Amino acid sequence: MKRYEKFADDIAELIRSGVLVAGQRVPSVRYASQTHGVSPSTVFQAYYLLERRGLIRARPRSGYFVNDSPVPFAAQRFDTPTTAELPAVSRVSESTEVDVSELVFSVLESIKDPNTVPFGSAFPSASLFPLQRLARSLASATRDMDPSMVVSDLSPGNPTLRRQIALRYTVAGQMLPMEELLITNGALEALNLCLQAVTEPGDLVAIEAPAFYACLQVLERLKLKAVEIPVHPQTGIDLNVLEQTLQRYPIKACWSMTSFQNPTGATVPEARKRELVDLLRKHDVPLIEDDVYAELYYGQHAPKPAKAFDTEGLVLHCGSFAKSLAPGYRVGWVAAGRYAQKVERLKIMTSLCASMPAQAAIADYLQHGGYDRHLRKLRNSLEDQLRAMLSAVARYFPAQVRVSQPSGGYFLWVEMPEQIDSLKVFQVASAQGISIAPGPIFSPTRRFKNCIRLNYGSPWSEASERAMETLGKIVRSMMGG
Repeated sequence: MKRYEKFADDIAELIRSGVLVAGQRVPSVRYASQTHGVSPSTVFQAYYLLERRGLIRARPRSGYFVNDSPVPFAAQRFDTPTTAELPAVSRVSESTEVDVSELVFSVLESIKDPNTVPFGSAFPSASLFPLQRLARSLASATRDMDPSMVVSDLSPGNPTLRRQIALRYTVAGQMLPMEELLITNGALEALNLCLQAVTEPGDLVAIEAPAFYACLQVLERLKLKAVEIPVHPQTGIDLNVLEQTLQRYPIKACWSMTSFQNPTGATVPEARKRELVDLLRKHDVPLIEDDVYAELYYGQHAPKPAKAFDTEGLVLHCGSFAKSLAPGYRVGWVAAGRYAQKVERLKIMTSLCASMPAQAAIADYLQHGGYDRHLRKLRNSLEDQLRAMLSAVARYFPAQVRVSQPSGGYFLWVEMPEQIDSLKVFQVASAQGISIAPGPIFSPTRRFKNCIRLNYGSPWSEASERAMETLGKIVRSMMGG
């Protein structure tokens, strides 16, 4: 057990035993650090963990207080489950043809109705983004745009935007040549181009299990075969199984979401990211790193991407502003390493360039709009919404349900008892105006039948609370309880 976890458990025991009561202020970070002989960062980590458990809550400029209705300490199922507690691939998977699109389209159709509670959506609420400020950046940037840029910046993209992205890599401790950077029509195009650059139809690609359904659709469209690698709900892709897979199969690429994985929320620890890169380098297999949630971390520091440990240009790092700033603008990028020229040529051959006005608008906002201030507010909102959803699961779902414990992003991965069919839950919930994402859409072999993904990316409301209560009743009814 880590030191901050032990300290968090000590505080939780004080709450459980009644020493600290509802509404009471818990020891300040400075006082706790001094009296318990731990660093302030350890105290912060412990308090963040207690917040995620629903036991305490921060008040601006006042400190941390015991929640009025804290989730019982006995609800330990909100700690990250072990591998045995969430579905995992028990052996190296055979290669699989991918055919999930019809199922995915049925889920996407369910969230089009604005009256539907969008727990099945892949996006956070648009209300969390500075769209009016972005609109001003768009107006200003297009008014001042040099007409010659329409031709000169077609590909690899707006130089000011690329410079701003490169600067963010630098601030995060990673020197990245601008020549690696290509602006794309969202991260999904970047990921498509990367796969095309390193594979041919019929090749085998190592993917996560569960995996984001768009990954499966890309493989399906490109006629690639998937080999599933299990994902631990806390530490991400299983490196032991990946190593066995690389020894057994002629894998041509590995696609991994190394931070705040969709759908589980898992984050690969930095040391294991380094191991991942070393392992793939040993087998000369490129890593396509889907890192679209990178800016949505909770706590003090962003996790490093696997790209930070790449010394040979084998990691193609894909990002986007869709999840952190500008949904609908469709501006993403890839730092493509040794494959940069090939990816750029594929881009020219397919869509030529991303929207010039959208690129210019985001470049202007990054320079003048207060991006980091917006991100801090966004992260705080998402973390509050996470606590609200976890508390709702504790109130309404059966005790047998297990839930992941993300440290960023906006997805919960929920494992229900074996007899529950998430597709039936999806159908019943849809009829009552609630969208969820059933587990089988995250696997080419339709695994995870008893799992669902829930999106907590919308501000919590009475409708959210009622929807969670309804979902709990649906699950209980299918258990016969």
